[in-house]
Amino acid sequence: MHSDGQMGELGLSHARRHGASPFPPIAEYAFLSDCETTALVAPSGNVEWLCLPRMDSPSVFGAILDRDAGGFRFGPADVTVPAARRYLPGTMVLETSWTTPTGWVIVRDLLLIGPWAHEKQRSRTHRRAPTDYDAEHILLRTVRCVNGEVQLSIDCEPVFDYGLKIGQWEYTESGYHQGICRGDGEIALTLTSDLNIGFEGPRAIARTLIKEGESRFCALSWGEREPPRTFDDSYKRLVWTAHHWQHWLARGRFPDHPWRSYLERSALTLRGLTYEPSGAVIAAPTTSLPETPGGERNWDYRYSWIRDSTFALWGLYTLGFDWEANDFLYFVADAASGEEDLQVMYGIDGERVLTERILEHLDGYEGARPVRIGNNAYKQNQHDVWGAVLDSVYLHTKSRDHLDERIWPMLVRQVEAAITHWREPDRGLWEVRGEPKHFTSSKMMCWVAADRGARLARLREDDELAGRWQAAADEIRADICANGLDKRGVFTQHYDTDALDASVLLMPLMRFLPPDDERIRRTVLAIADELTVDSLVLRYRPEQTDDGLSGDEGTFTICSFWLVSALVEIGEPVRARRLCEKLLSYASPLGLYGEEIDTTTGRHMGNFPQAFTHLALINAVMHLIRVEMHGSAAAPLSPEAMVQAKPSGNGQGAPLTPKAG
Repeated sequence: MHSDGQMGELGLSHARRHGASPFPPIAEYAFLSDCETTALVAPSGNVEWLCLPRMDSPSVFGAILDRDAGGFRFGPADVTVPAARRYLPGTMVLETSWTTPTGWVIVRDLLLIGPWAHEKQRSRTHRRAPTDYDAEHILLRTVRCVNGEVQLSIDCEPVFDYGLKIGQWEYTESGYHQGICRGDGEIALTLTSDLNIGFEGPRAIARTLIKEGESRFCALSWGEREPPRTFDDSYKRLVWTAHHWQHWLARGRFPDHPWRSYLERSALTLRGLTYEPSGAVIAAPTTSLPETPGGERNWDYRYSWIRDSTFALWGLYTLGFDWEANDFLYFVADAASGEEDLQVMYGIDGERVLTERILEHLDGYEGARPVRIGNNAYKQNQHDVWGAVLDSVYLHTKSRDHLDERIWPMLVRQVEAAITHWREPDRGLWEVRGEPKHFTSSKMMCWVAADRGARLARLREDDELAGRWQAAADEIRADICANGLDKRGVFTQHYDTDALDASVLLMPLMRFLPPDDERIRRTVLAIADELTVDSLVLRYRPEQTDDGLSGDEGTFTICSFWLVSALVEIGEPVRARRLCEKLLSYASPLGLYGEEIDTTTGRHMGNFPQAFTHLALINAVMHLIRVEMHGSAAAPLSPEAMVQAKPSGNGQGAPLTPKAG
């Protein structure tokens, strides 16, 4: 937002030149979720991103994109740099420790989850089977003074509709402990606290001196649930939520390994990126965080990509979260079950139209513009989606009993679509906005559709269909091998170039060719040696790719984790471990990952936290752990084998034998 009250574009440019910025580094944000909405909390204690009532709704706090777009700070009045931050172990509850010249306080932030409450009437939003819990639609913040005394303050300034509409506060009752804020036609926010709340224009503020042994709370609510009115009630709800996360995590199967904590935090993050009512997994909770500082590669990722389905199922099934994996599979099945063509992406409740527009009034993170909402990639033709759906169902289907007869007609349509269209150009996995090309990875995913379709048809004992689809798969593979290789025998980005592309790292993971095939080995090593910066992987080199955009981009962290898995596949576990250790060292202070990493500074860029990155981390780390457990990389691991031979609760799994493919 352009205003003279805060730092505008000129101020941002000046600050960046002098090494300072009013924006925290992206990696320093904490991520909160109740599986219906999400929040990002800056180290200062300011909630700088919250969209209501859903993950993809307009923001009420948007300071991450413009310092005037609303925020909600709770913490010491005169200190903005905390002593330490962490998640309570096994939870999505953020704990921030603050030291001041006069005392020490601990703040805990969370989005409340409580017992299932729809007992007398059915939920208006849930499409998946109900569980024993539900989001309470309350952001709770508590503080406890453990030493001395500290001046504590609340400063809550919602700005509705992505920073466009100032709210108006009023008291809801006698006294000073609850107020409600409304914008014209916008969702109402209720602030409840045991501090005395006052209003200064669009701000709700409070200040008190908290002394050793004392506790306080504030709660922001936006639904039908009653907010807590006392600290004791707040604490009980906090404990219920923390136990819910810990019980959820305990259902998983994690190996007893030093990297277990990375797997657990990735699992919790993926759960937090899941929209519980539909089962959708969003790519990230944010929009328009830039891929390069000040750049234009800024996109809205608060949607569910069909291609993510395969990787989500790899990760969730491998770690033992079958219920969540099945929910996402059924979300994909719902999206693909109609007569309309399968899209690249959908809204979190299956919406098909995701019209993209630019918010001119927002300055963007550190001045990176444009700020976009919506994503026009939903209109693109990307041929990998059919293979993603088929591979997802194939991973889910261990026998004919697991193959839901209701979705078989949908699967037939997807295989037939892949066979019909695989010869046509598309815009590739990276959704380039240049001219369509014959992308190698897109052709490969069409092969996946036909190959997995043939396997599923054989399970159904439909030999005629299996034979026809297998013949199509063989034809696609032969075409890729004839046209997708350069003179060195390395698979390239598309048929008309010698340029490399990290998407072909999926070839060994999808079992397109055996991992000991020399073409696969040469391709993986070429990418490792030639498409990297400080050993981290680029998607492609922009100067060699018509992606319709200007400027550079950083290394894509998912591609680097893919390289770890691919190196394991081709029998290079030492090199894979070295790269994996480096990647894990780049984790944010809270164990989270964005889309890209600047190898010079270690800063995370792009939307945050990124589901795709955490999914690839799970796959890469499990590849390495399995190899280490069994002492050899001689038998590379297929995704199917990883799914079907999960680690047991004590971390001991059976040796894995790759499926034929």
